[in-house]
Amino acid sequence: MMKFEIKDTVKISIMAALSFLIMLIEFPLPFMPPFLKLDFSEIPALLIAFSMGPLGAVMVELIKNLLHLLKTTSAGIGELANFIVGAFLVVPVGLVYKWNKTKKGAYIALAVGIVSMTVFSSIFNYLVLLPLYAKVLGFPTDAVVAISGEMNSMIVDIKTLIAFGIAPFNFIKAIIISLIVAVIYKRLSPILHR
Repeated sequence: MMKFEIKDTVKISIMAALSFLIMLIEFPLPFMPPFLKLDFSEIPALLIAFSMGPLGAVMVELIKNLLHLLKTTSAGIGELANFIVGAFLVVPVGLVYKWNKTKKGAYIALAVGIVSMTVFSSIFNYLVLLPLYAKVLGFPTDAVVAISGEMNSMIVDIKTLIAFGIAPFNFIKAIIISLIVAVIYKRLSPILHR
């Protein structure tokens, strides 16, 4: 089992708190279902994925979402979704980069993370999250599809919600976050590796 040193625990804690604060700033994307909001809270977790590996990044995601539970309006389902979907991004990035710590390796890691987040979040939403929202919050998937269809006429059922709403949203989010991390990581690397 991996043990964190005190300095690693401090880094994870600081990045998780920063991630939580960033998570509070969110906005919708045009033509996307209104319940999907873009935020940049995976940036600190990705920075930790590059500097400490996937376990540290998952800890950032976990702490961020535990903090967000204090202001949840989704009975914790939104936080579960954010944690799992964030893990689909940061874990592959951390694993790939761990084995190829070069600039090219970083780009490959980010590409793998983008694909992972897009594909697995779509499957997870279809099989788990949307049915869970319906069961726990009493919000039927037909209503989710109807609301989403108002924003994007191509969304007419649960499969098109995934294909034209959830998958593109996560793809766009992962690309934006990855581009930001690609630009800032090298500058922040000396601080992250202290």
